[in-house]
Order: sequence, then structure tokens, then C-alpha cells
Amino acid sequence: MSKTAEWIAVDWGTSNLRAWVFGPDNTLIARLGSDHGMASLTPDAFEGILLDLIGPHLGDATTPAVCCGMVGARQGWQEAAYVTVPCTPPGAREATYVFANDPRIAPLILPGLQQTTPADVMRGEETQIAGYLAEHAVFDGVLCLPGTHTKWVQISAGEIVSFRTFMTGELFALLTGSSVLRHSVQTEGWDDAGFADAVRDALGSPQNFASRLFGVRAETLINDMPADVARSRLSGLLIGLELAGARAYWLGQQIAVVGDPILSRLYKVALYQQGVPVALADGDAMTLAGLKTAYKSLKET
Repeated sequence: MSKTAEWIAVDWGTSNLRAWVFGPDNTLIARLGSDHGMASLTPDAFEGILLDLIGPHLGDATTPAVCCGMVGARQGWQEAAYVTVPCTPPGAREATYVFANDPRIAPLILPGLQQTTPADVMRGEETQIAGYLAEHAVFDGVLCLPGTHTKWVQISAGEIVSFRTFMTGELFALLTGSSVLRHSVQTEGWDDAGFADAVRDALGSPQNFASRLFGVRAETLINDMPADVARSRLSGLLIGLELAGARAYWLGQQIAVVGDPILSRLYKVALYQQGVPVALADGDAMTLAGLKTAYKSLKET
């Protein structure tokens, strides 16, 4: 028999939905998941998808569902307004409340963040930031959140001061899936030396980035560069170019990388090459910590 939830934490991204069911005293009852991401849904479908997932854990009382991620995008369940930086990580006070037809749930969507100059936005990463700061209250430095759209975030005195987004992950997906380079990198193998050399090349001469990209293809045709080296080199060129653009964020700063452990390791290696020590934190754990922080702020309102 399923245990009844006291509240639900929800991370609803473009491709996937994840939920954590909590009972009294924040006891974790269940971890749930679905491949019904925001991109595959119309606004009127969100409530039914969420209920299908969490329904067995709902009782007669109204249960809060604290949501973050692309569920609050313009194409999501309901658009959640952006909060402008500088600001502290937003919580329940800034959340958008969604009317649910089923009285057993009370969904609220945490807002994203926006920066007016230079223009930038984030949605979902702010919850990871809230989680990291909840566990590292005295942190003063820069958070790097690698992913499809990597964020570099300046933190000072508990506030998000500024941030910049780099489309490094999306560029990697496009180049490996749709460009001429797809013929050279079809492998899941990896070569640390090829990655490190490419990071160094891109940081040293970012103006040659486009030429070095084609060089990956040429090396496989003429010099039989193995696919694992080619894939690693492509990743290194992209991350190296990103580091060149984000230099003002990481140079001389305390850095923590928050994200998927495999991807975070690459950023750690690349930054270590520049003599920058890096702390790592698991992105999923920080998302959940941020949702817990938001629920705590909900109880205090």
C-alpha cells in the first residue's frame, strides 16, 4: 500500500519529468520518473501526467507540489515570471500558483531568472543554485552549471549577481548529429589526452576555432585519427572556446561545478589545466536540495 505524501518535489524538464514524494519530517517515500517532458505536452496535459505519476501517493488532503524547470516556460503548464538579478535564489514567495482541477494537489512553479544587460535567462538552474547555497551558505565565488546551455553564475553575499549562458552542449549535439563531423565521432569512447590538447588549442587561439573543427574531420580522413580521439577533441575544442569566453568568471575565482558527474569532470579537468581548483557537486542532488529549500520557504509564508 502506497504511503501518503505530505508534499511532492517536481523537476519537469524539456525531455523528462522527475518527482520525489515526501512524507512527515521530509522522509523520502518514493522517487518517480517519466519521459513526458515539457516539449511533448500541451498546457492542458500537465495535470493529468503529474497525477498519473503521483496519484497512488495522494490522500484526501491537498498536497503541495513544488515544481521547477521548463514546466514554467511559456510553452509549459503555466508561465512563471522571471526574477531579475541581482537577487537571492527565488523561493515560494515568488512562485506562480497553478489552478488544478483535482483538489488533491496544489501545484506551484518556481520562477526562472533573467538578466537585462547582457540579456540572459535561466529556468531550472536557479533551483540548483538555491540547493548549493543552502548547503554552502558562506560560498562566495562562481558556480558553473554545465549542460545543454551551460551557466556561469557569480555569487556574492548569498546573492546571484550576474550570469552568462554558453550553448556548448547544444553545439556539441548539433555537430555530432547533423554536421560533417558526425562521420568522425560515432563512438562512446574517450581519450583524455585528445580532450586536454583541444582545450589548450581553443583557449590559446579561439579565433581559429572554426578551422580546428574541420581539422577534426581532416585528421580522420588523412591520418586515421580514431573516433574516440576525434570525439574527445571536438568536446575539448567546444569547452575550451567556452572557457575563453567565460574567462572573467573563472579567473582568480573560487569555482564549484554543479551538474552531471561525467560532464562536470570534463570542466574540472579543463579548469585544472589553467591552475584553477574546482569543487564538484551533483546536479540532481542540488536540484532536490533547492526544492526542499523552496518547500521550507512555503511553510514559512
